[in-house]
Amino acid sequence: MTETAHLTETRSAYDAVAVDYAALVTAKLPELPLDRALLGAFAELVRAAGGPVADLGCGPGHVTAHLAALGVEAFGLDLSPRMVALARRAYPGLRFEVGSMTGLDLPDGRLGGVLSWWSIVHTPRELLPRVFAEFQRVLAPGGHALLGFHGGDDEHVRRDQAYGHRVALDVHFARPDGIAGLLAEAGLVVTASMWAAPEQGRRRPSAYLFARKPG
Repeated sequence: MTETAHLTETRSAYDAVAVDYAALVTAKLPELPLDRALLGAFAELVRAAGGPVADLGCGPGHVTAHLAALGVEAFGLDLSPRMVALARRAYPGLRFEVGSMTGLDLPDGRLGGVLSWWSIVHTPRELLPRVFAEFQRVLAPGGHALLGFHGGDDEHVRRDQAYGHRVALDVHFARPDGIAGLLAEAGLVVTASMWAAPEQGRRRPSAYLFARKPG
């Protein structure tokens, strides 16, 4: 199957910015109390549900490690081989693999949780049903998903610079109700949603959704 342009561009961009991106986002998490609170709630839910958690689009692995510190059996997948290499180096006790959300190399119905932490922001809206169908497939009955993404009115911008590097990358924005509808179509029940004002250098509002696979 021919790879879509957005996957090729996203991989190339994050391979290019990997070191600078890792330094920035790893330092930022301690400054984001709302993010940490939501990740903590997610960790509590998936501990109760049982089963491992896949951090999809894990980047340099800092959020995977944060979940592991909260007592979650977490592993990370990312499209960028350079990001995965950085994550393995920083957190040698955790598992990190190269992979794509559009076709997860994971068995059906085994995961207690799926985390998509700003990892759908480069996916065109027309491909999100395919991504969310994968979330539904790999989650066990009763498993949970948490998504964080840039809030906006279903628009996107083209970036040619990021983290001090030249890139070619689309960044997509969405409203929580729109993403919630796509999750519902994929068979996931949305249990909570949040719209938060920009904080700590984020230029746009943040959107968060909790969802659950019935079972």
